[in-house]
Amino acid sequence: MAPNTAQVDNPFGLEAFLAQADTVAWGTLIILVVMSLASWYIIFTKLWDQRRVRSDYKEVQKGFWTAGNLRDGMAKLSKDNVFKMVTEDGLRAAQHHEGRLTDQIPLHEWITVSLYRSVDSVTSRLTNGLAVLATTGSTAPFVGLFGTVWGIYNALISISIAGQASLDKIAGPIGEALIMTAIGLFVAVPAVMGYNWLLRRNKDIAEKLKYFTADLHAYLVSGARVETQGAVPAARPAAAPGAAVRK
Repeated sequence: MAPNTAQVDNPFGLEAFLAQADTVAWGTLIILVVMSLASWYIIFTKLWDQRRVRSDYKEVQKGFWTAGNLRDGMAKLSKDNVFKMVTEDGLRAAQHHEGRLTDQIPLHEWITVSLYRSVDSVTSRLTNGLAVLATTGSTAPFVGLFGTVWGIYNALISISIAGQASLDKIAGPIGEALIMTAIGLFVAVPAVMGYNWLLRRNKDIAEKLKYFTADLHAYLVSGARVETQGAVPAARPAAAPGAAVRK
């Protein structure tokens, strides 16, 4: 006699979960999906922003400090280069240090404040959205756990109504509970990994911005760039015409 090869639907599968899910389960699932989509969107957009800043830094390394003056150096940078924006803010601060400001605020402090605000605007743009990743990574497992608890609650109701703990009565709710836990982890793990990865890359970019602004600050105040110890001195650009720094 040939064995029975009829396929039996998996009561613990995703299809069974979607077919038996109630309003609360669907709401929990939608929340997890939205959190996942938001996490991936932030990860990709922040990676794109970081890639642009890294590309801007490569432009600075190629020819900014070897130009004849700061304005010629800025001309070598692309229009949206963040380091060009920082340089413009520093030059603007140096040009407008006059009048009563000369007596009340030293030149180096005035330029430092301007450069700090400019760099802070760049770093703030890079860190925007990371809080969503941190929140998703910390809360998604608990949202999935809520779905698990709700599934077990439905399983207990099914047992109570049936009067016996038959597998066909509790398989669906238990499958729902297990799937919710898995989805919660699936949402949380990429968010946590993406958050840590982006944070580490932001730290590297912040170091590049700090070194650049330190050189720019030193040049705007003293007319000389601070060279890295042991490095071959690069050509120093002359002060921009019409933008001589006051000492």
